[in-house]
Formats: sequence, structure tokens, C-alpha cells
Amino acid sequence: MATVRKRSWRAASGEEKTAWVADYFDGACKRHIKTFKTRKAADEWLVNARGEVQRGTHTPENASVSVREAAGLWLLRCELEGLERSTLRFYRIHVDLHILPRVGGEKLARLTTPRVEKFRDDLLRSGVSRATARKALTTLKSVIADAQRRGLVAHNAAAPVRIDIKRREGGKLVVGRDLPSPAEVQALLSAAGGRWRPFFVTAIFTGLRASELRGLAWDAVDFDRRVIHVRQRANLWRELGPPKSAAGHREIPMSPLVTNTLREWKLACPTGPLGLVFPNTLGKVELHANIAARAWEPLQVAARLVDADGKPKYGLHSLRHFFASWAIDQGFSPKKVQALMGHSGIQITFDTYGHLFPSLEDDHAKFAAGELSLVGGTTR
Repeated sequence: MATVRKRSWRAASGEEKTAWVADYFDGACKRHIKTFKTRKAADEWLVNARGEVQRGTHTPENASVSVREAAGLWLLRCELEGLERSTLRFYRIHVDLHILPRVGGEKLARLTTPRVEKFRDDLLRSGVSRATARKALTTLKSVIADAQRRGLVAHNAAAPVRIDIKRREGGKLVVGRDLPSPAEVQALLSAAGGRWRPFFVTAIFTGLRASELRGLAWDAVDFDRRVIHVRQRANLWRELGPPKSAAGHREIPMSPLVTNTLREWKLACPTGPLGLVFPNTLGKVELHANIAARAWEPLQVAARLVDADGKPKYGLHSLRHFFASWAIDQGFSPKKVQALMGHSGIQITFDTYGHLFPSLEDDHAKFAAGELSLVGGTTR
């Protein structure tokens, strides 16, 4: 049985106080009460609570865990699921830096959508990028969804809250700003030498991610068929593992320059138990930071690819963007570009590189034909 009753009492100051109490039993036949300022609020809450009890999803406030406790449970589950260390690292950053300081002490059963909206607004006002705020909100949703599956909360109050990425903030990739132009790549190839030349030749003409280049093994380089099999990658901690998605497993044809360069490099490549194509001098996995600081940035300076302050223009990932643009210029179809890049869906390819594909339609000719159908030969 569930009821709403009025409660009156006299405060220490002598003032008459009134409240409305929702009295009900949960699914385990335990009695609970919750106090409200108005009868309307008590009635509305009790209707929802009774529905949750009937559906078996109700969690009394005194049995609810905090966001902090729920986040701990969720992170533990992520570890048990075997997520990569880099992924777990970013999740912990979201939890420790953005979620716990703002809503960590909140009980899940008392967390409301308006409260999550305030969390959203606080994030955006704090100075973090819109993309970071969006990821932190997604992490909070995942924490509450996990708690919901555990029966620790009836519904996900964060589900309706959104942070949209503004198109004008993301923008389109621009040649010469976000990725090197063909002339700049020629300058890079001319300046590249020594043990790093094979690395950059391969990066430019295969589009492999830096993690895939660092994890590439010689047994994945098929000189007879002239293809590279992408089978593994190296994370930030130099641990080898499979590509992040099924689409990451792929074959990439080797151009004559890549084939010949790697044949020569194999004779001089440091050997090690991992059999890597681009190891450090001890034959182990090379650090990403070392490649950037000791090879990529000096190469750009040597090729005069610097900004007004004399700093290198591009990040290492820009070579992957160049490869995609180069493949598009060679006439590869969007679906083939998706496969070469290892994208999990064609939409990712179009969202990133769609503006680089040539238009098969002559817009001016279509406008002229449409005008002719309306006005014929009439002119003013």
C-alpha cells in the first residue's frame, strides 16, 4: 500500500511547519518514506515510484549509491572487459577531472536531468573544448547506464542531455593547413634520409596509423604479392595488440617506392625478438614521442615546413590524411578509400574526406539547363 499524508510540527522557533510524506513499500516489501514540500510533488513522485516498483526497477534513495561509487564499479567492469590501457586512461581522466568534482557526491536516485544539464553547462563554462566536454558527458551516461543494469538506479537521468559538435568548429580538412600538399610531401621525401626515411615513405604511401607503423612486423610485409597486412598495433606503453576494430585488419598494396625502400631497409633494420619493421635501435617497439621529437619535427624543419614562428606545421597524423587525399586523387572509390583507411563505416570516410572527392556533376551546366527549361531563349 502507498499513501501520501500530511505532517505538521512546531519548529524550535515556534513556527508551524508542514510537509507531505510519500509512504510506500519497495519490491522487497520494505517500507520507505520520502518528504516533499507540496502534495502535488509527493503525488507525482509516488506515481512514478509505484510504477518502478511494479517493473522491478525502483531503487530507494537510502539504498542508492553515489556517482563516485557507480563510477568505480563502471571502471572496474571496463577493466574486466579487457579495454585497452589508453582507453581506460581517458575514461579515468573524464571521471577524475570532470565528473567527480562536479557530481561525484550525488546519489544516483536523486540525480535529475536538470542537474545533469547543469553539469553540462558547467563543463562548457570551464574552458575545456566542446569535444572534451562531449566525451565527459558520454562517460557519465555510461556510468549511469551500467548502474541501471545493476539495478542501482531506475533510469538514466543523463540520457536526454546532449552536447552537439558545431560544424563550424570542426571544419573541413584543408590542404596546406591540416595535411601537406603534394609539393610539401615532395620536399619531405627529398629531406628524409637515414633510418627514418623508410618509416616516412611507408607512412606517406600506405596511410597506416602511427600505432600500426610502430607495431608492423616483417612477417606482415608480403613482398611477393606487394601488400602489407595490418594485423597488430602498438599502444602508448609499447604493448602490441590487435587493431582496435575489425575494419583495422586490412591489406594495403605497396607502391614500387615502398616495396624497394622496405627491401633495402630490411637488410639494415635492427633485429629483435618481435621482428618489427620500424623498431628502436634495440629492436623493441619505438615510442611515439621519440618519432615525433627526434624524426618528424626535425624532418619538417629540414624541409622548411614551418609556421611563422618557425615551428613544424603538421602532426604525424597529417601523413595519414595526405594518403587519403592522394588515394582519392588516384580515382579510388569511396568504398575502397574506406577499406584502405580501415574505417569502421563509410560515414566516417565521408565525414572526414567527402569534400575531397571530385564532383561527377557539372553544377553550372545543370543550372543552365534548368533555366532553359523555364524561360527558353528569352533573355533580358
